[in-house]
Amino acid sequence: MTDPTTTHSTEPGGLLPRRRALFAAVAVGAVLAGAGLAWWRHALRDGDAGAVQALWQLEFDTPSGGKLQMSTFRGRPLLLNFWATWCPPCVEELPMLDAFYHEQARAGWQVLGLAVDQVAPVTSFLARYPLRFPVAMAGTAGVDLSRSFGNISGGLPFSVVLGREGSVLHRKIGKIRPEDLKAWASLG
Repeated sequence: MTDPTTTHSTEPGGLLPRRRALFAAVAVGAVLAGAGLAWWRHALRDGDAGAVQALWQLEFDTPSGGKLQMSTFRGRPLLLNFWATWCPPCVEELPMLDAFYHEQARAGWQVLGLAVDQVAPVTSFLARYPLRFPVAMAGTAGVDLSRSFGNISGGLPFSVVLGREGSVLHRKIGKIRPEDLKAWASLG
């Protein structure tokens, strides 16, 4: 019989064996989660090289109807920003990106806005708020492209910083802050 003043039971099926089973299950779950995260990071690193190589092969339409070859961006640091006109944080960060481009161009920095949007709203937006850096139309395929760089959710805005040699130096989902740009400028 169990003493009602104790907090555990020594009887089979009592509280102590259940606690041990719970702790064991939590420990196993933590190990599996850690292993999964390590695998994902390794796969992401390995996938970065493939994503970058595929990026250089792409060609995008511009809002004005021209073509933009990604290969022209090779060899210099590149801040690649996925955005849309219907995304408030995207629109809010564009003036910062434009200023970064203007200030860092002499240091070799490039900025490219890939619009995950339709041509008409982007053209209208750029007529009202011109940008000094190039913008290309990624359309809905831009979501898949951003995922290839680690944006698992496909959320916007999403930015990728590529170094001179083409390696992924940083990625950020969400609105850019001035301190992000300052830190990225030192990476190039």
